[in-house]
Amino acid sequence: MNTNTKAQRTVEQGKSRFAKLIFNSASAALGLALVALGFLVPSASAATAVSATDQEFMQAAAQGGMTEVKLGELAAQNGLRADVKEFGQMMVKDHSAINDDLKALAAKEGVTLPDSLDAKHQGMVDKLAALTGSAFDDAYVAAMIKGHKKDAKAFKAEFAATQDADIKSFLDKSIPVVESHLQHVMAMKK
Repeated sequence: MNTNTKAQRTVEQGKSRFAKLIFNSASAALGLALVALGFLVPSASAATAVSATDQEFMQAAAQGGMTEVKLGELAAQNGLRADVKEFGQMMVKDHSAINDDLKALAAKEGVTLPDSLDAKHQGMVDKLAALTGSAFDDAYVAAMIKGHKKDAKAFKAEFAATQDADIKSFLDKSIPVVESHLQHVMAMKK
């Protein structure tokens, strides 16, 4: 009986040690997982962190792009001259594409873009919507020249300032389009 009791005690101790070993192993694994998560989460958010300047640029570009589309729609409908109507259609097509690229970039970067025009840009649309005939054409061409000069300057400044490779890629694709629009609309000025 004495040997049997010793054997049982040894088995009991073995079970106890085994349970402690499993518990400690599970605790260690959980601890390592939590530590790893702690290290991964900040680096993941740091990789997607966009500077305040980049965010402001993206939000301003979204406002400008939506305005270009709205004004282009007006020009296509209200323009008197054929070249104004055609330019308006080009603005809708090209700026819709740029806006889509910007939305995809913003989603990737975790930046929330406006989904409607602010008061300033809506005011520009409303002012042009109230015009007709040659007054509309002249005001639209003047607005497009002013807007595209401002946009080209802002896009180039952002390209020089940003450290974000995705934003640079977006700008590398968009700047030639904006410059092309500026050249086109400058040739329309009478």
